[in-house]
Amino acid sequence: MRHIPAVRRRRLGDELRRLRRSAGLTSGETARLLGWHQSKVSRIETGVSGLKETDLTGLLDALRIADPRLRTLLGALAGIPGSGPGWWKAYDGVIPPGYRDFLSLESQARAVRTLETSVVPGLLQTPGYARAMTLAALEGLPAATVDSLVEVRLARQEALRAARPLELNAVLDEAVLLREVGGREVMREQLRRLVELARLPHVRLQVLPFTAGGYIGLTGPFVIFSFPGITDLDLVVLDHLTNSIYLERKEELEAYDAAFRTMQARALSPEDSLDLIAGIGDGA
Repeated sequence: MRHIPAVRRRRLGDELRRLRRSAGLTSGETARLLGWHQSKVSRIETGVSGLKETDLTGLLDALRIADPRLRTLLGALAGIPGSGPGWWKAYDGVIPPGYRDFLSLESQARAVRTLETSVVPGLLQTPGYARAMTLAALEGLPAATVDSLVEVRLARQEALRAARPLELNAVLDEAVLLREVGGREVMREQLRRLVELARLPHVRLQVLPFTAGGYIGLTGPFVIFSFPGITDLDLVVLDHLTNSIYLERKEELEAYDAAFRTMQARALSPEDSLDLIAGIGDGA
């Protein structure tokens, strides 16, 4: 059983309690079905204890939770290795555990809101841009490893083409559009891709122009995940050079939600943003 943050354990416990009550079971009845002490159910539901994979599987079976998407999401939130569709398992020798956690959560999210201040979001990158970013950020990697990391980046983008596609709201600083990652031709192709993807009905792309001056998110990018079929379990992810930080406290989530909405209001409209991106691309 992996360590997971206490806040996430408590919120996961709240969701499991809600599911138990929806199933019409008391904590004592649930414990008897599983051969547990009632105190074990209480510790899980109050977030005092985490769950092993076998415990979570048994509990969800006892509660008659059949929805595979919900079961997978709860496994990911419980910090169980391998939770999720697991397409990235083929890259276990390449991607670090923290990135696997991020991919697991992203694969189960209903919607993603992201602010980027310097680079194109991974979900919108072209192969050329992704390769250039990988080479710049992780110098000295073997060519095969670079190839694998680029494949992972591109595989993530399948979420935008799924039958029930991921909803993506992205706010980009204008600097993202002007930084020549990979050279002029790579950037020209990348800008064309942004215009193409921004026209999808489930993608909303806005640019914060330089004329907007300073703004609340200028100090760093972030991602907000929202999930289907589960209450009040949004997550904020802050990326750093060597790790990612997950924010889950209610006041933190409210602050980042408010900040994102403020930046959307200050940014160009989606239509004007597309015009700006296309204009920069034409001049590249």
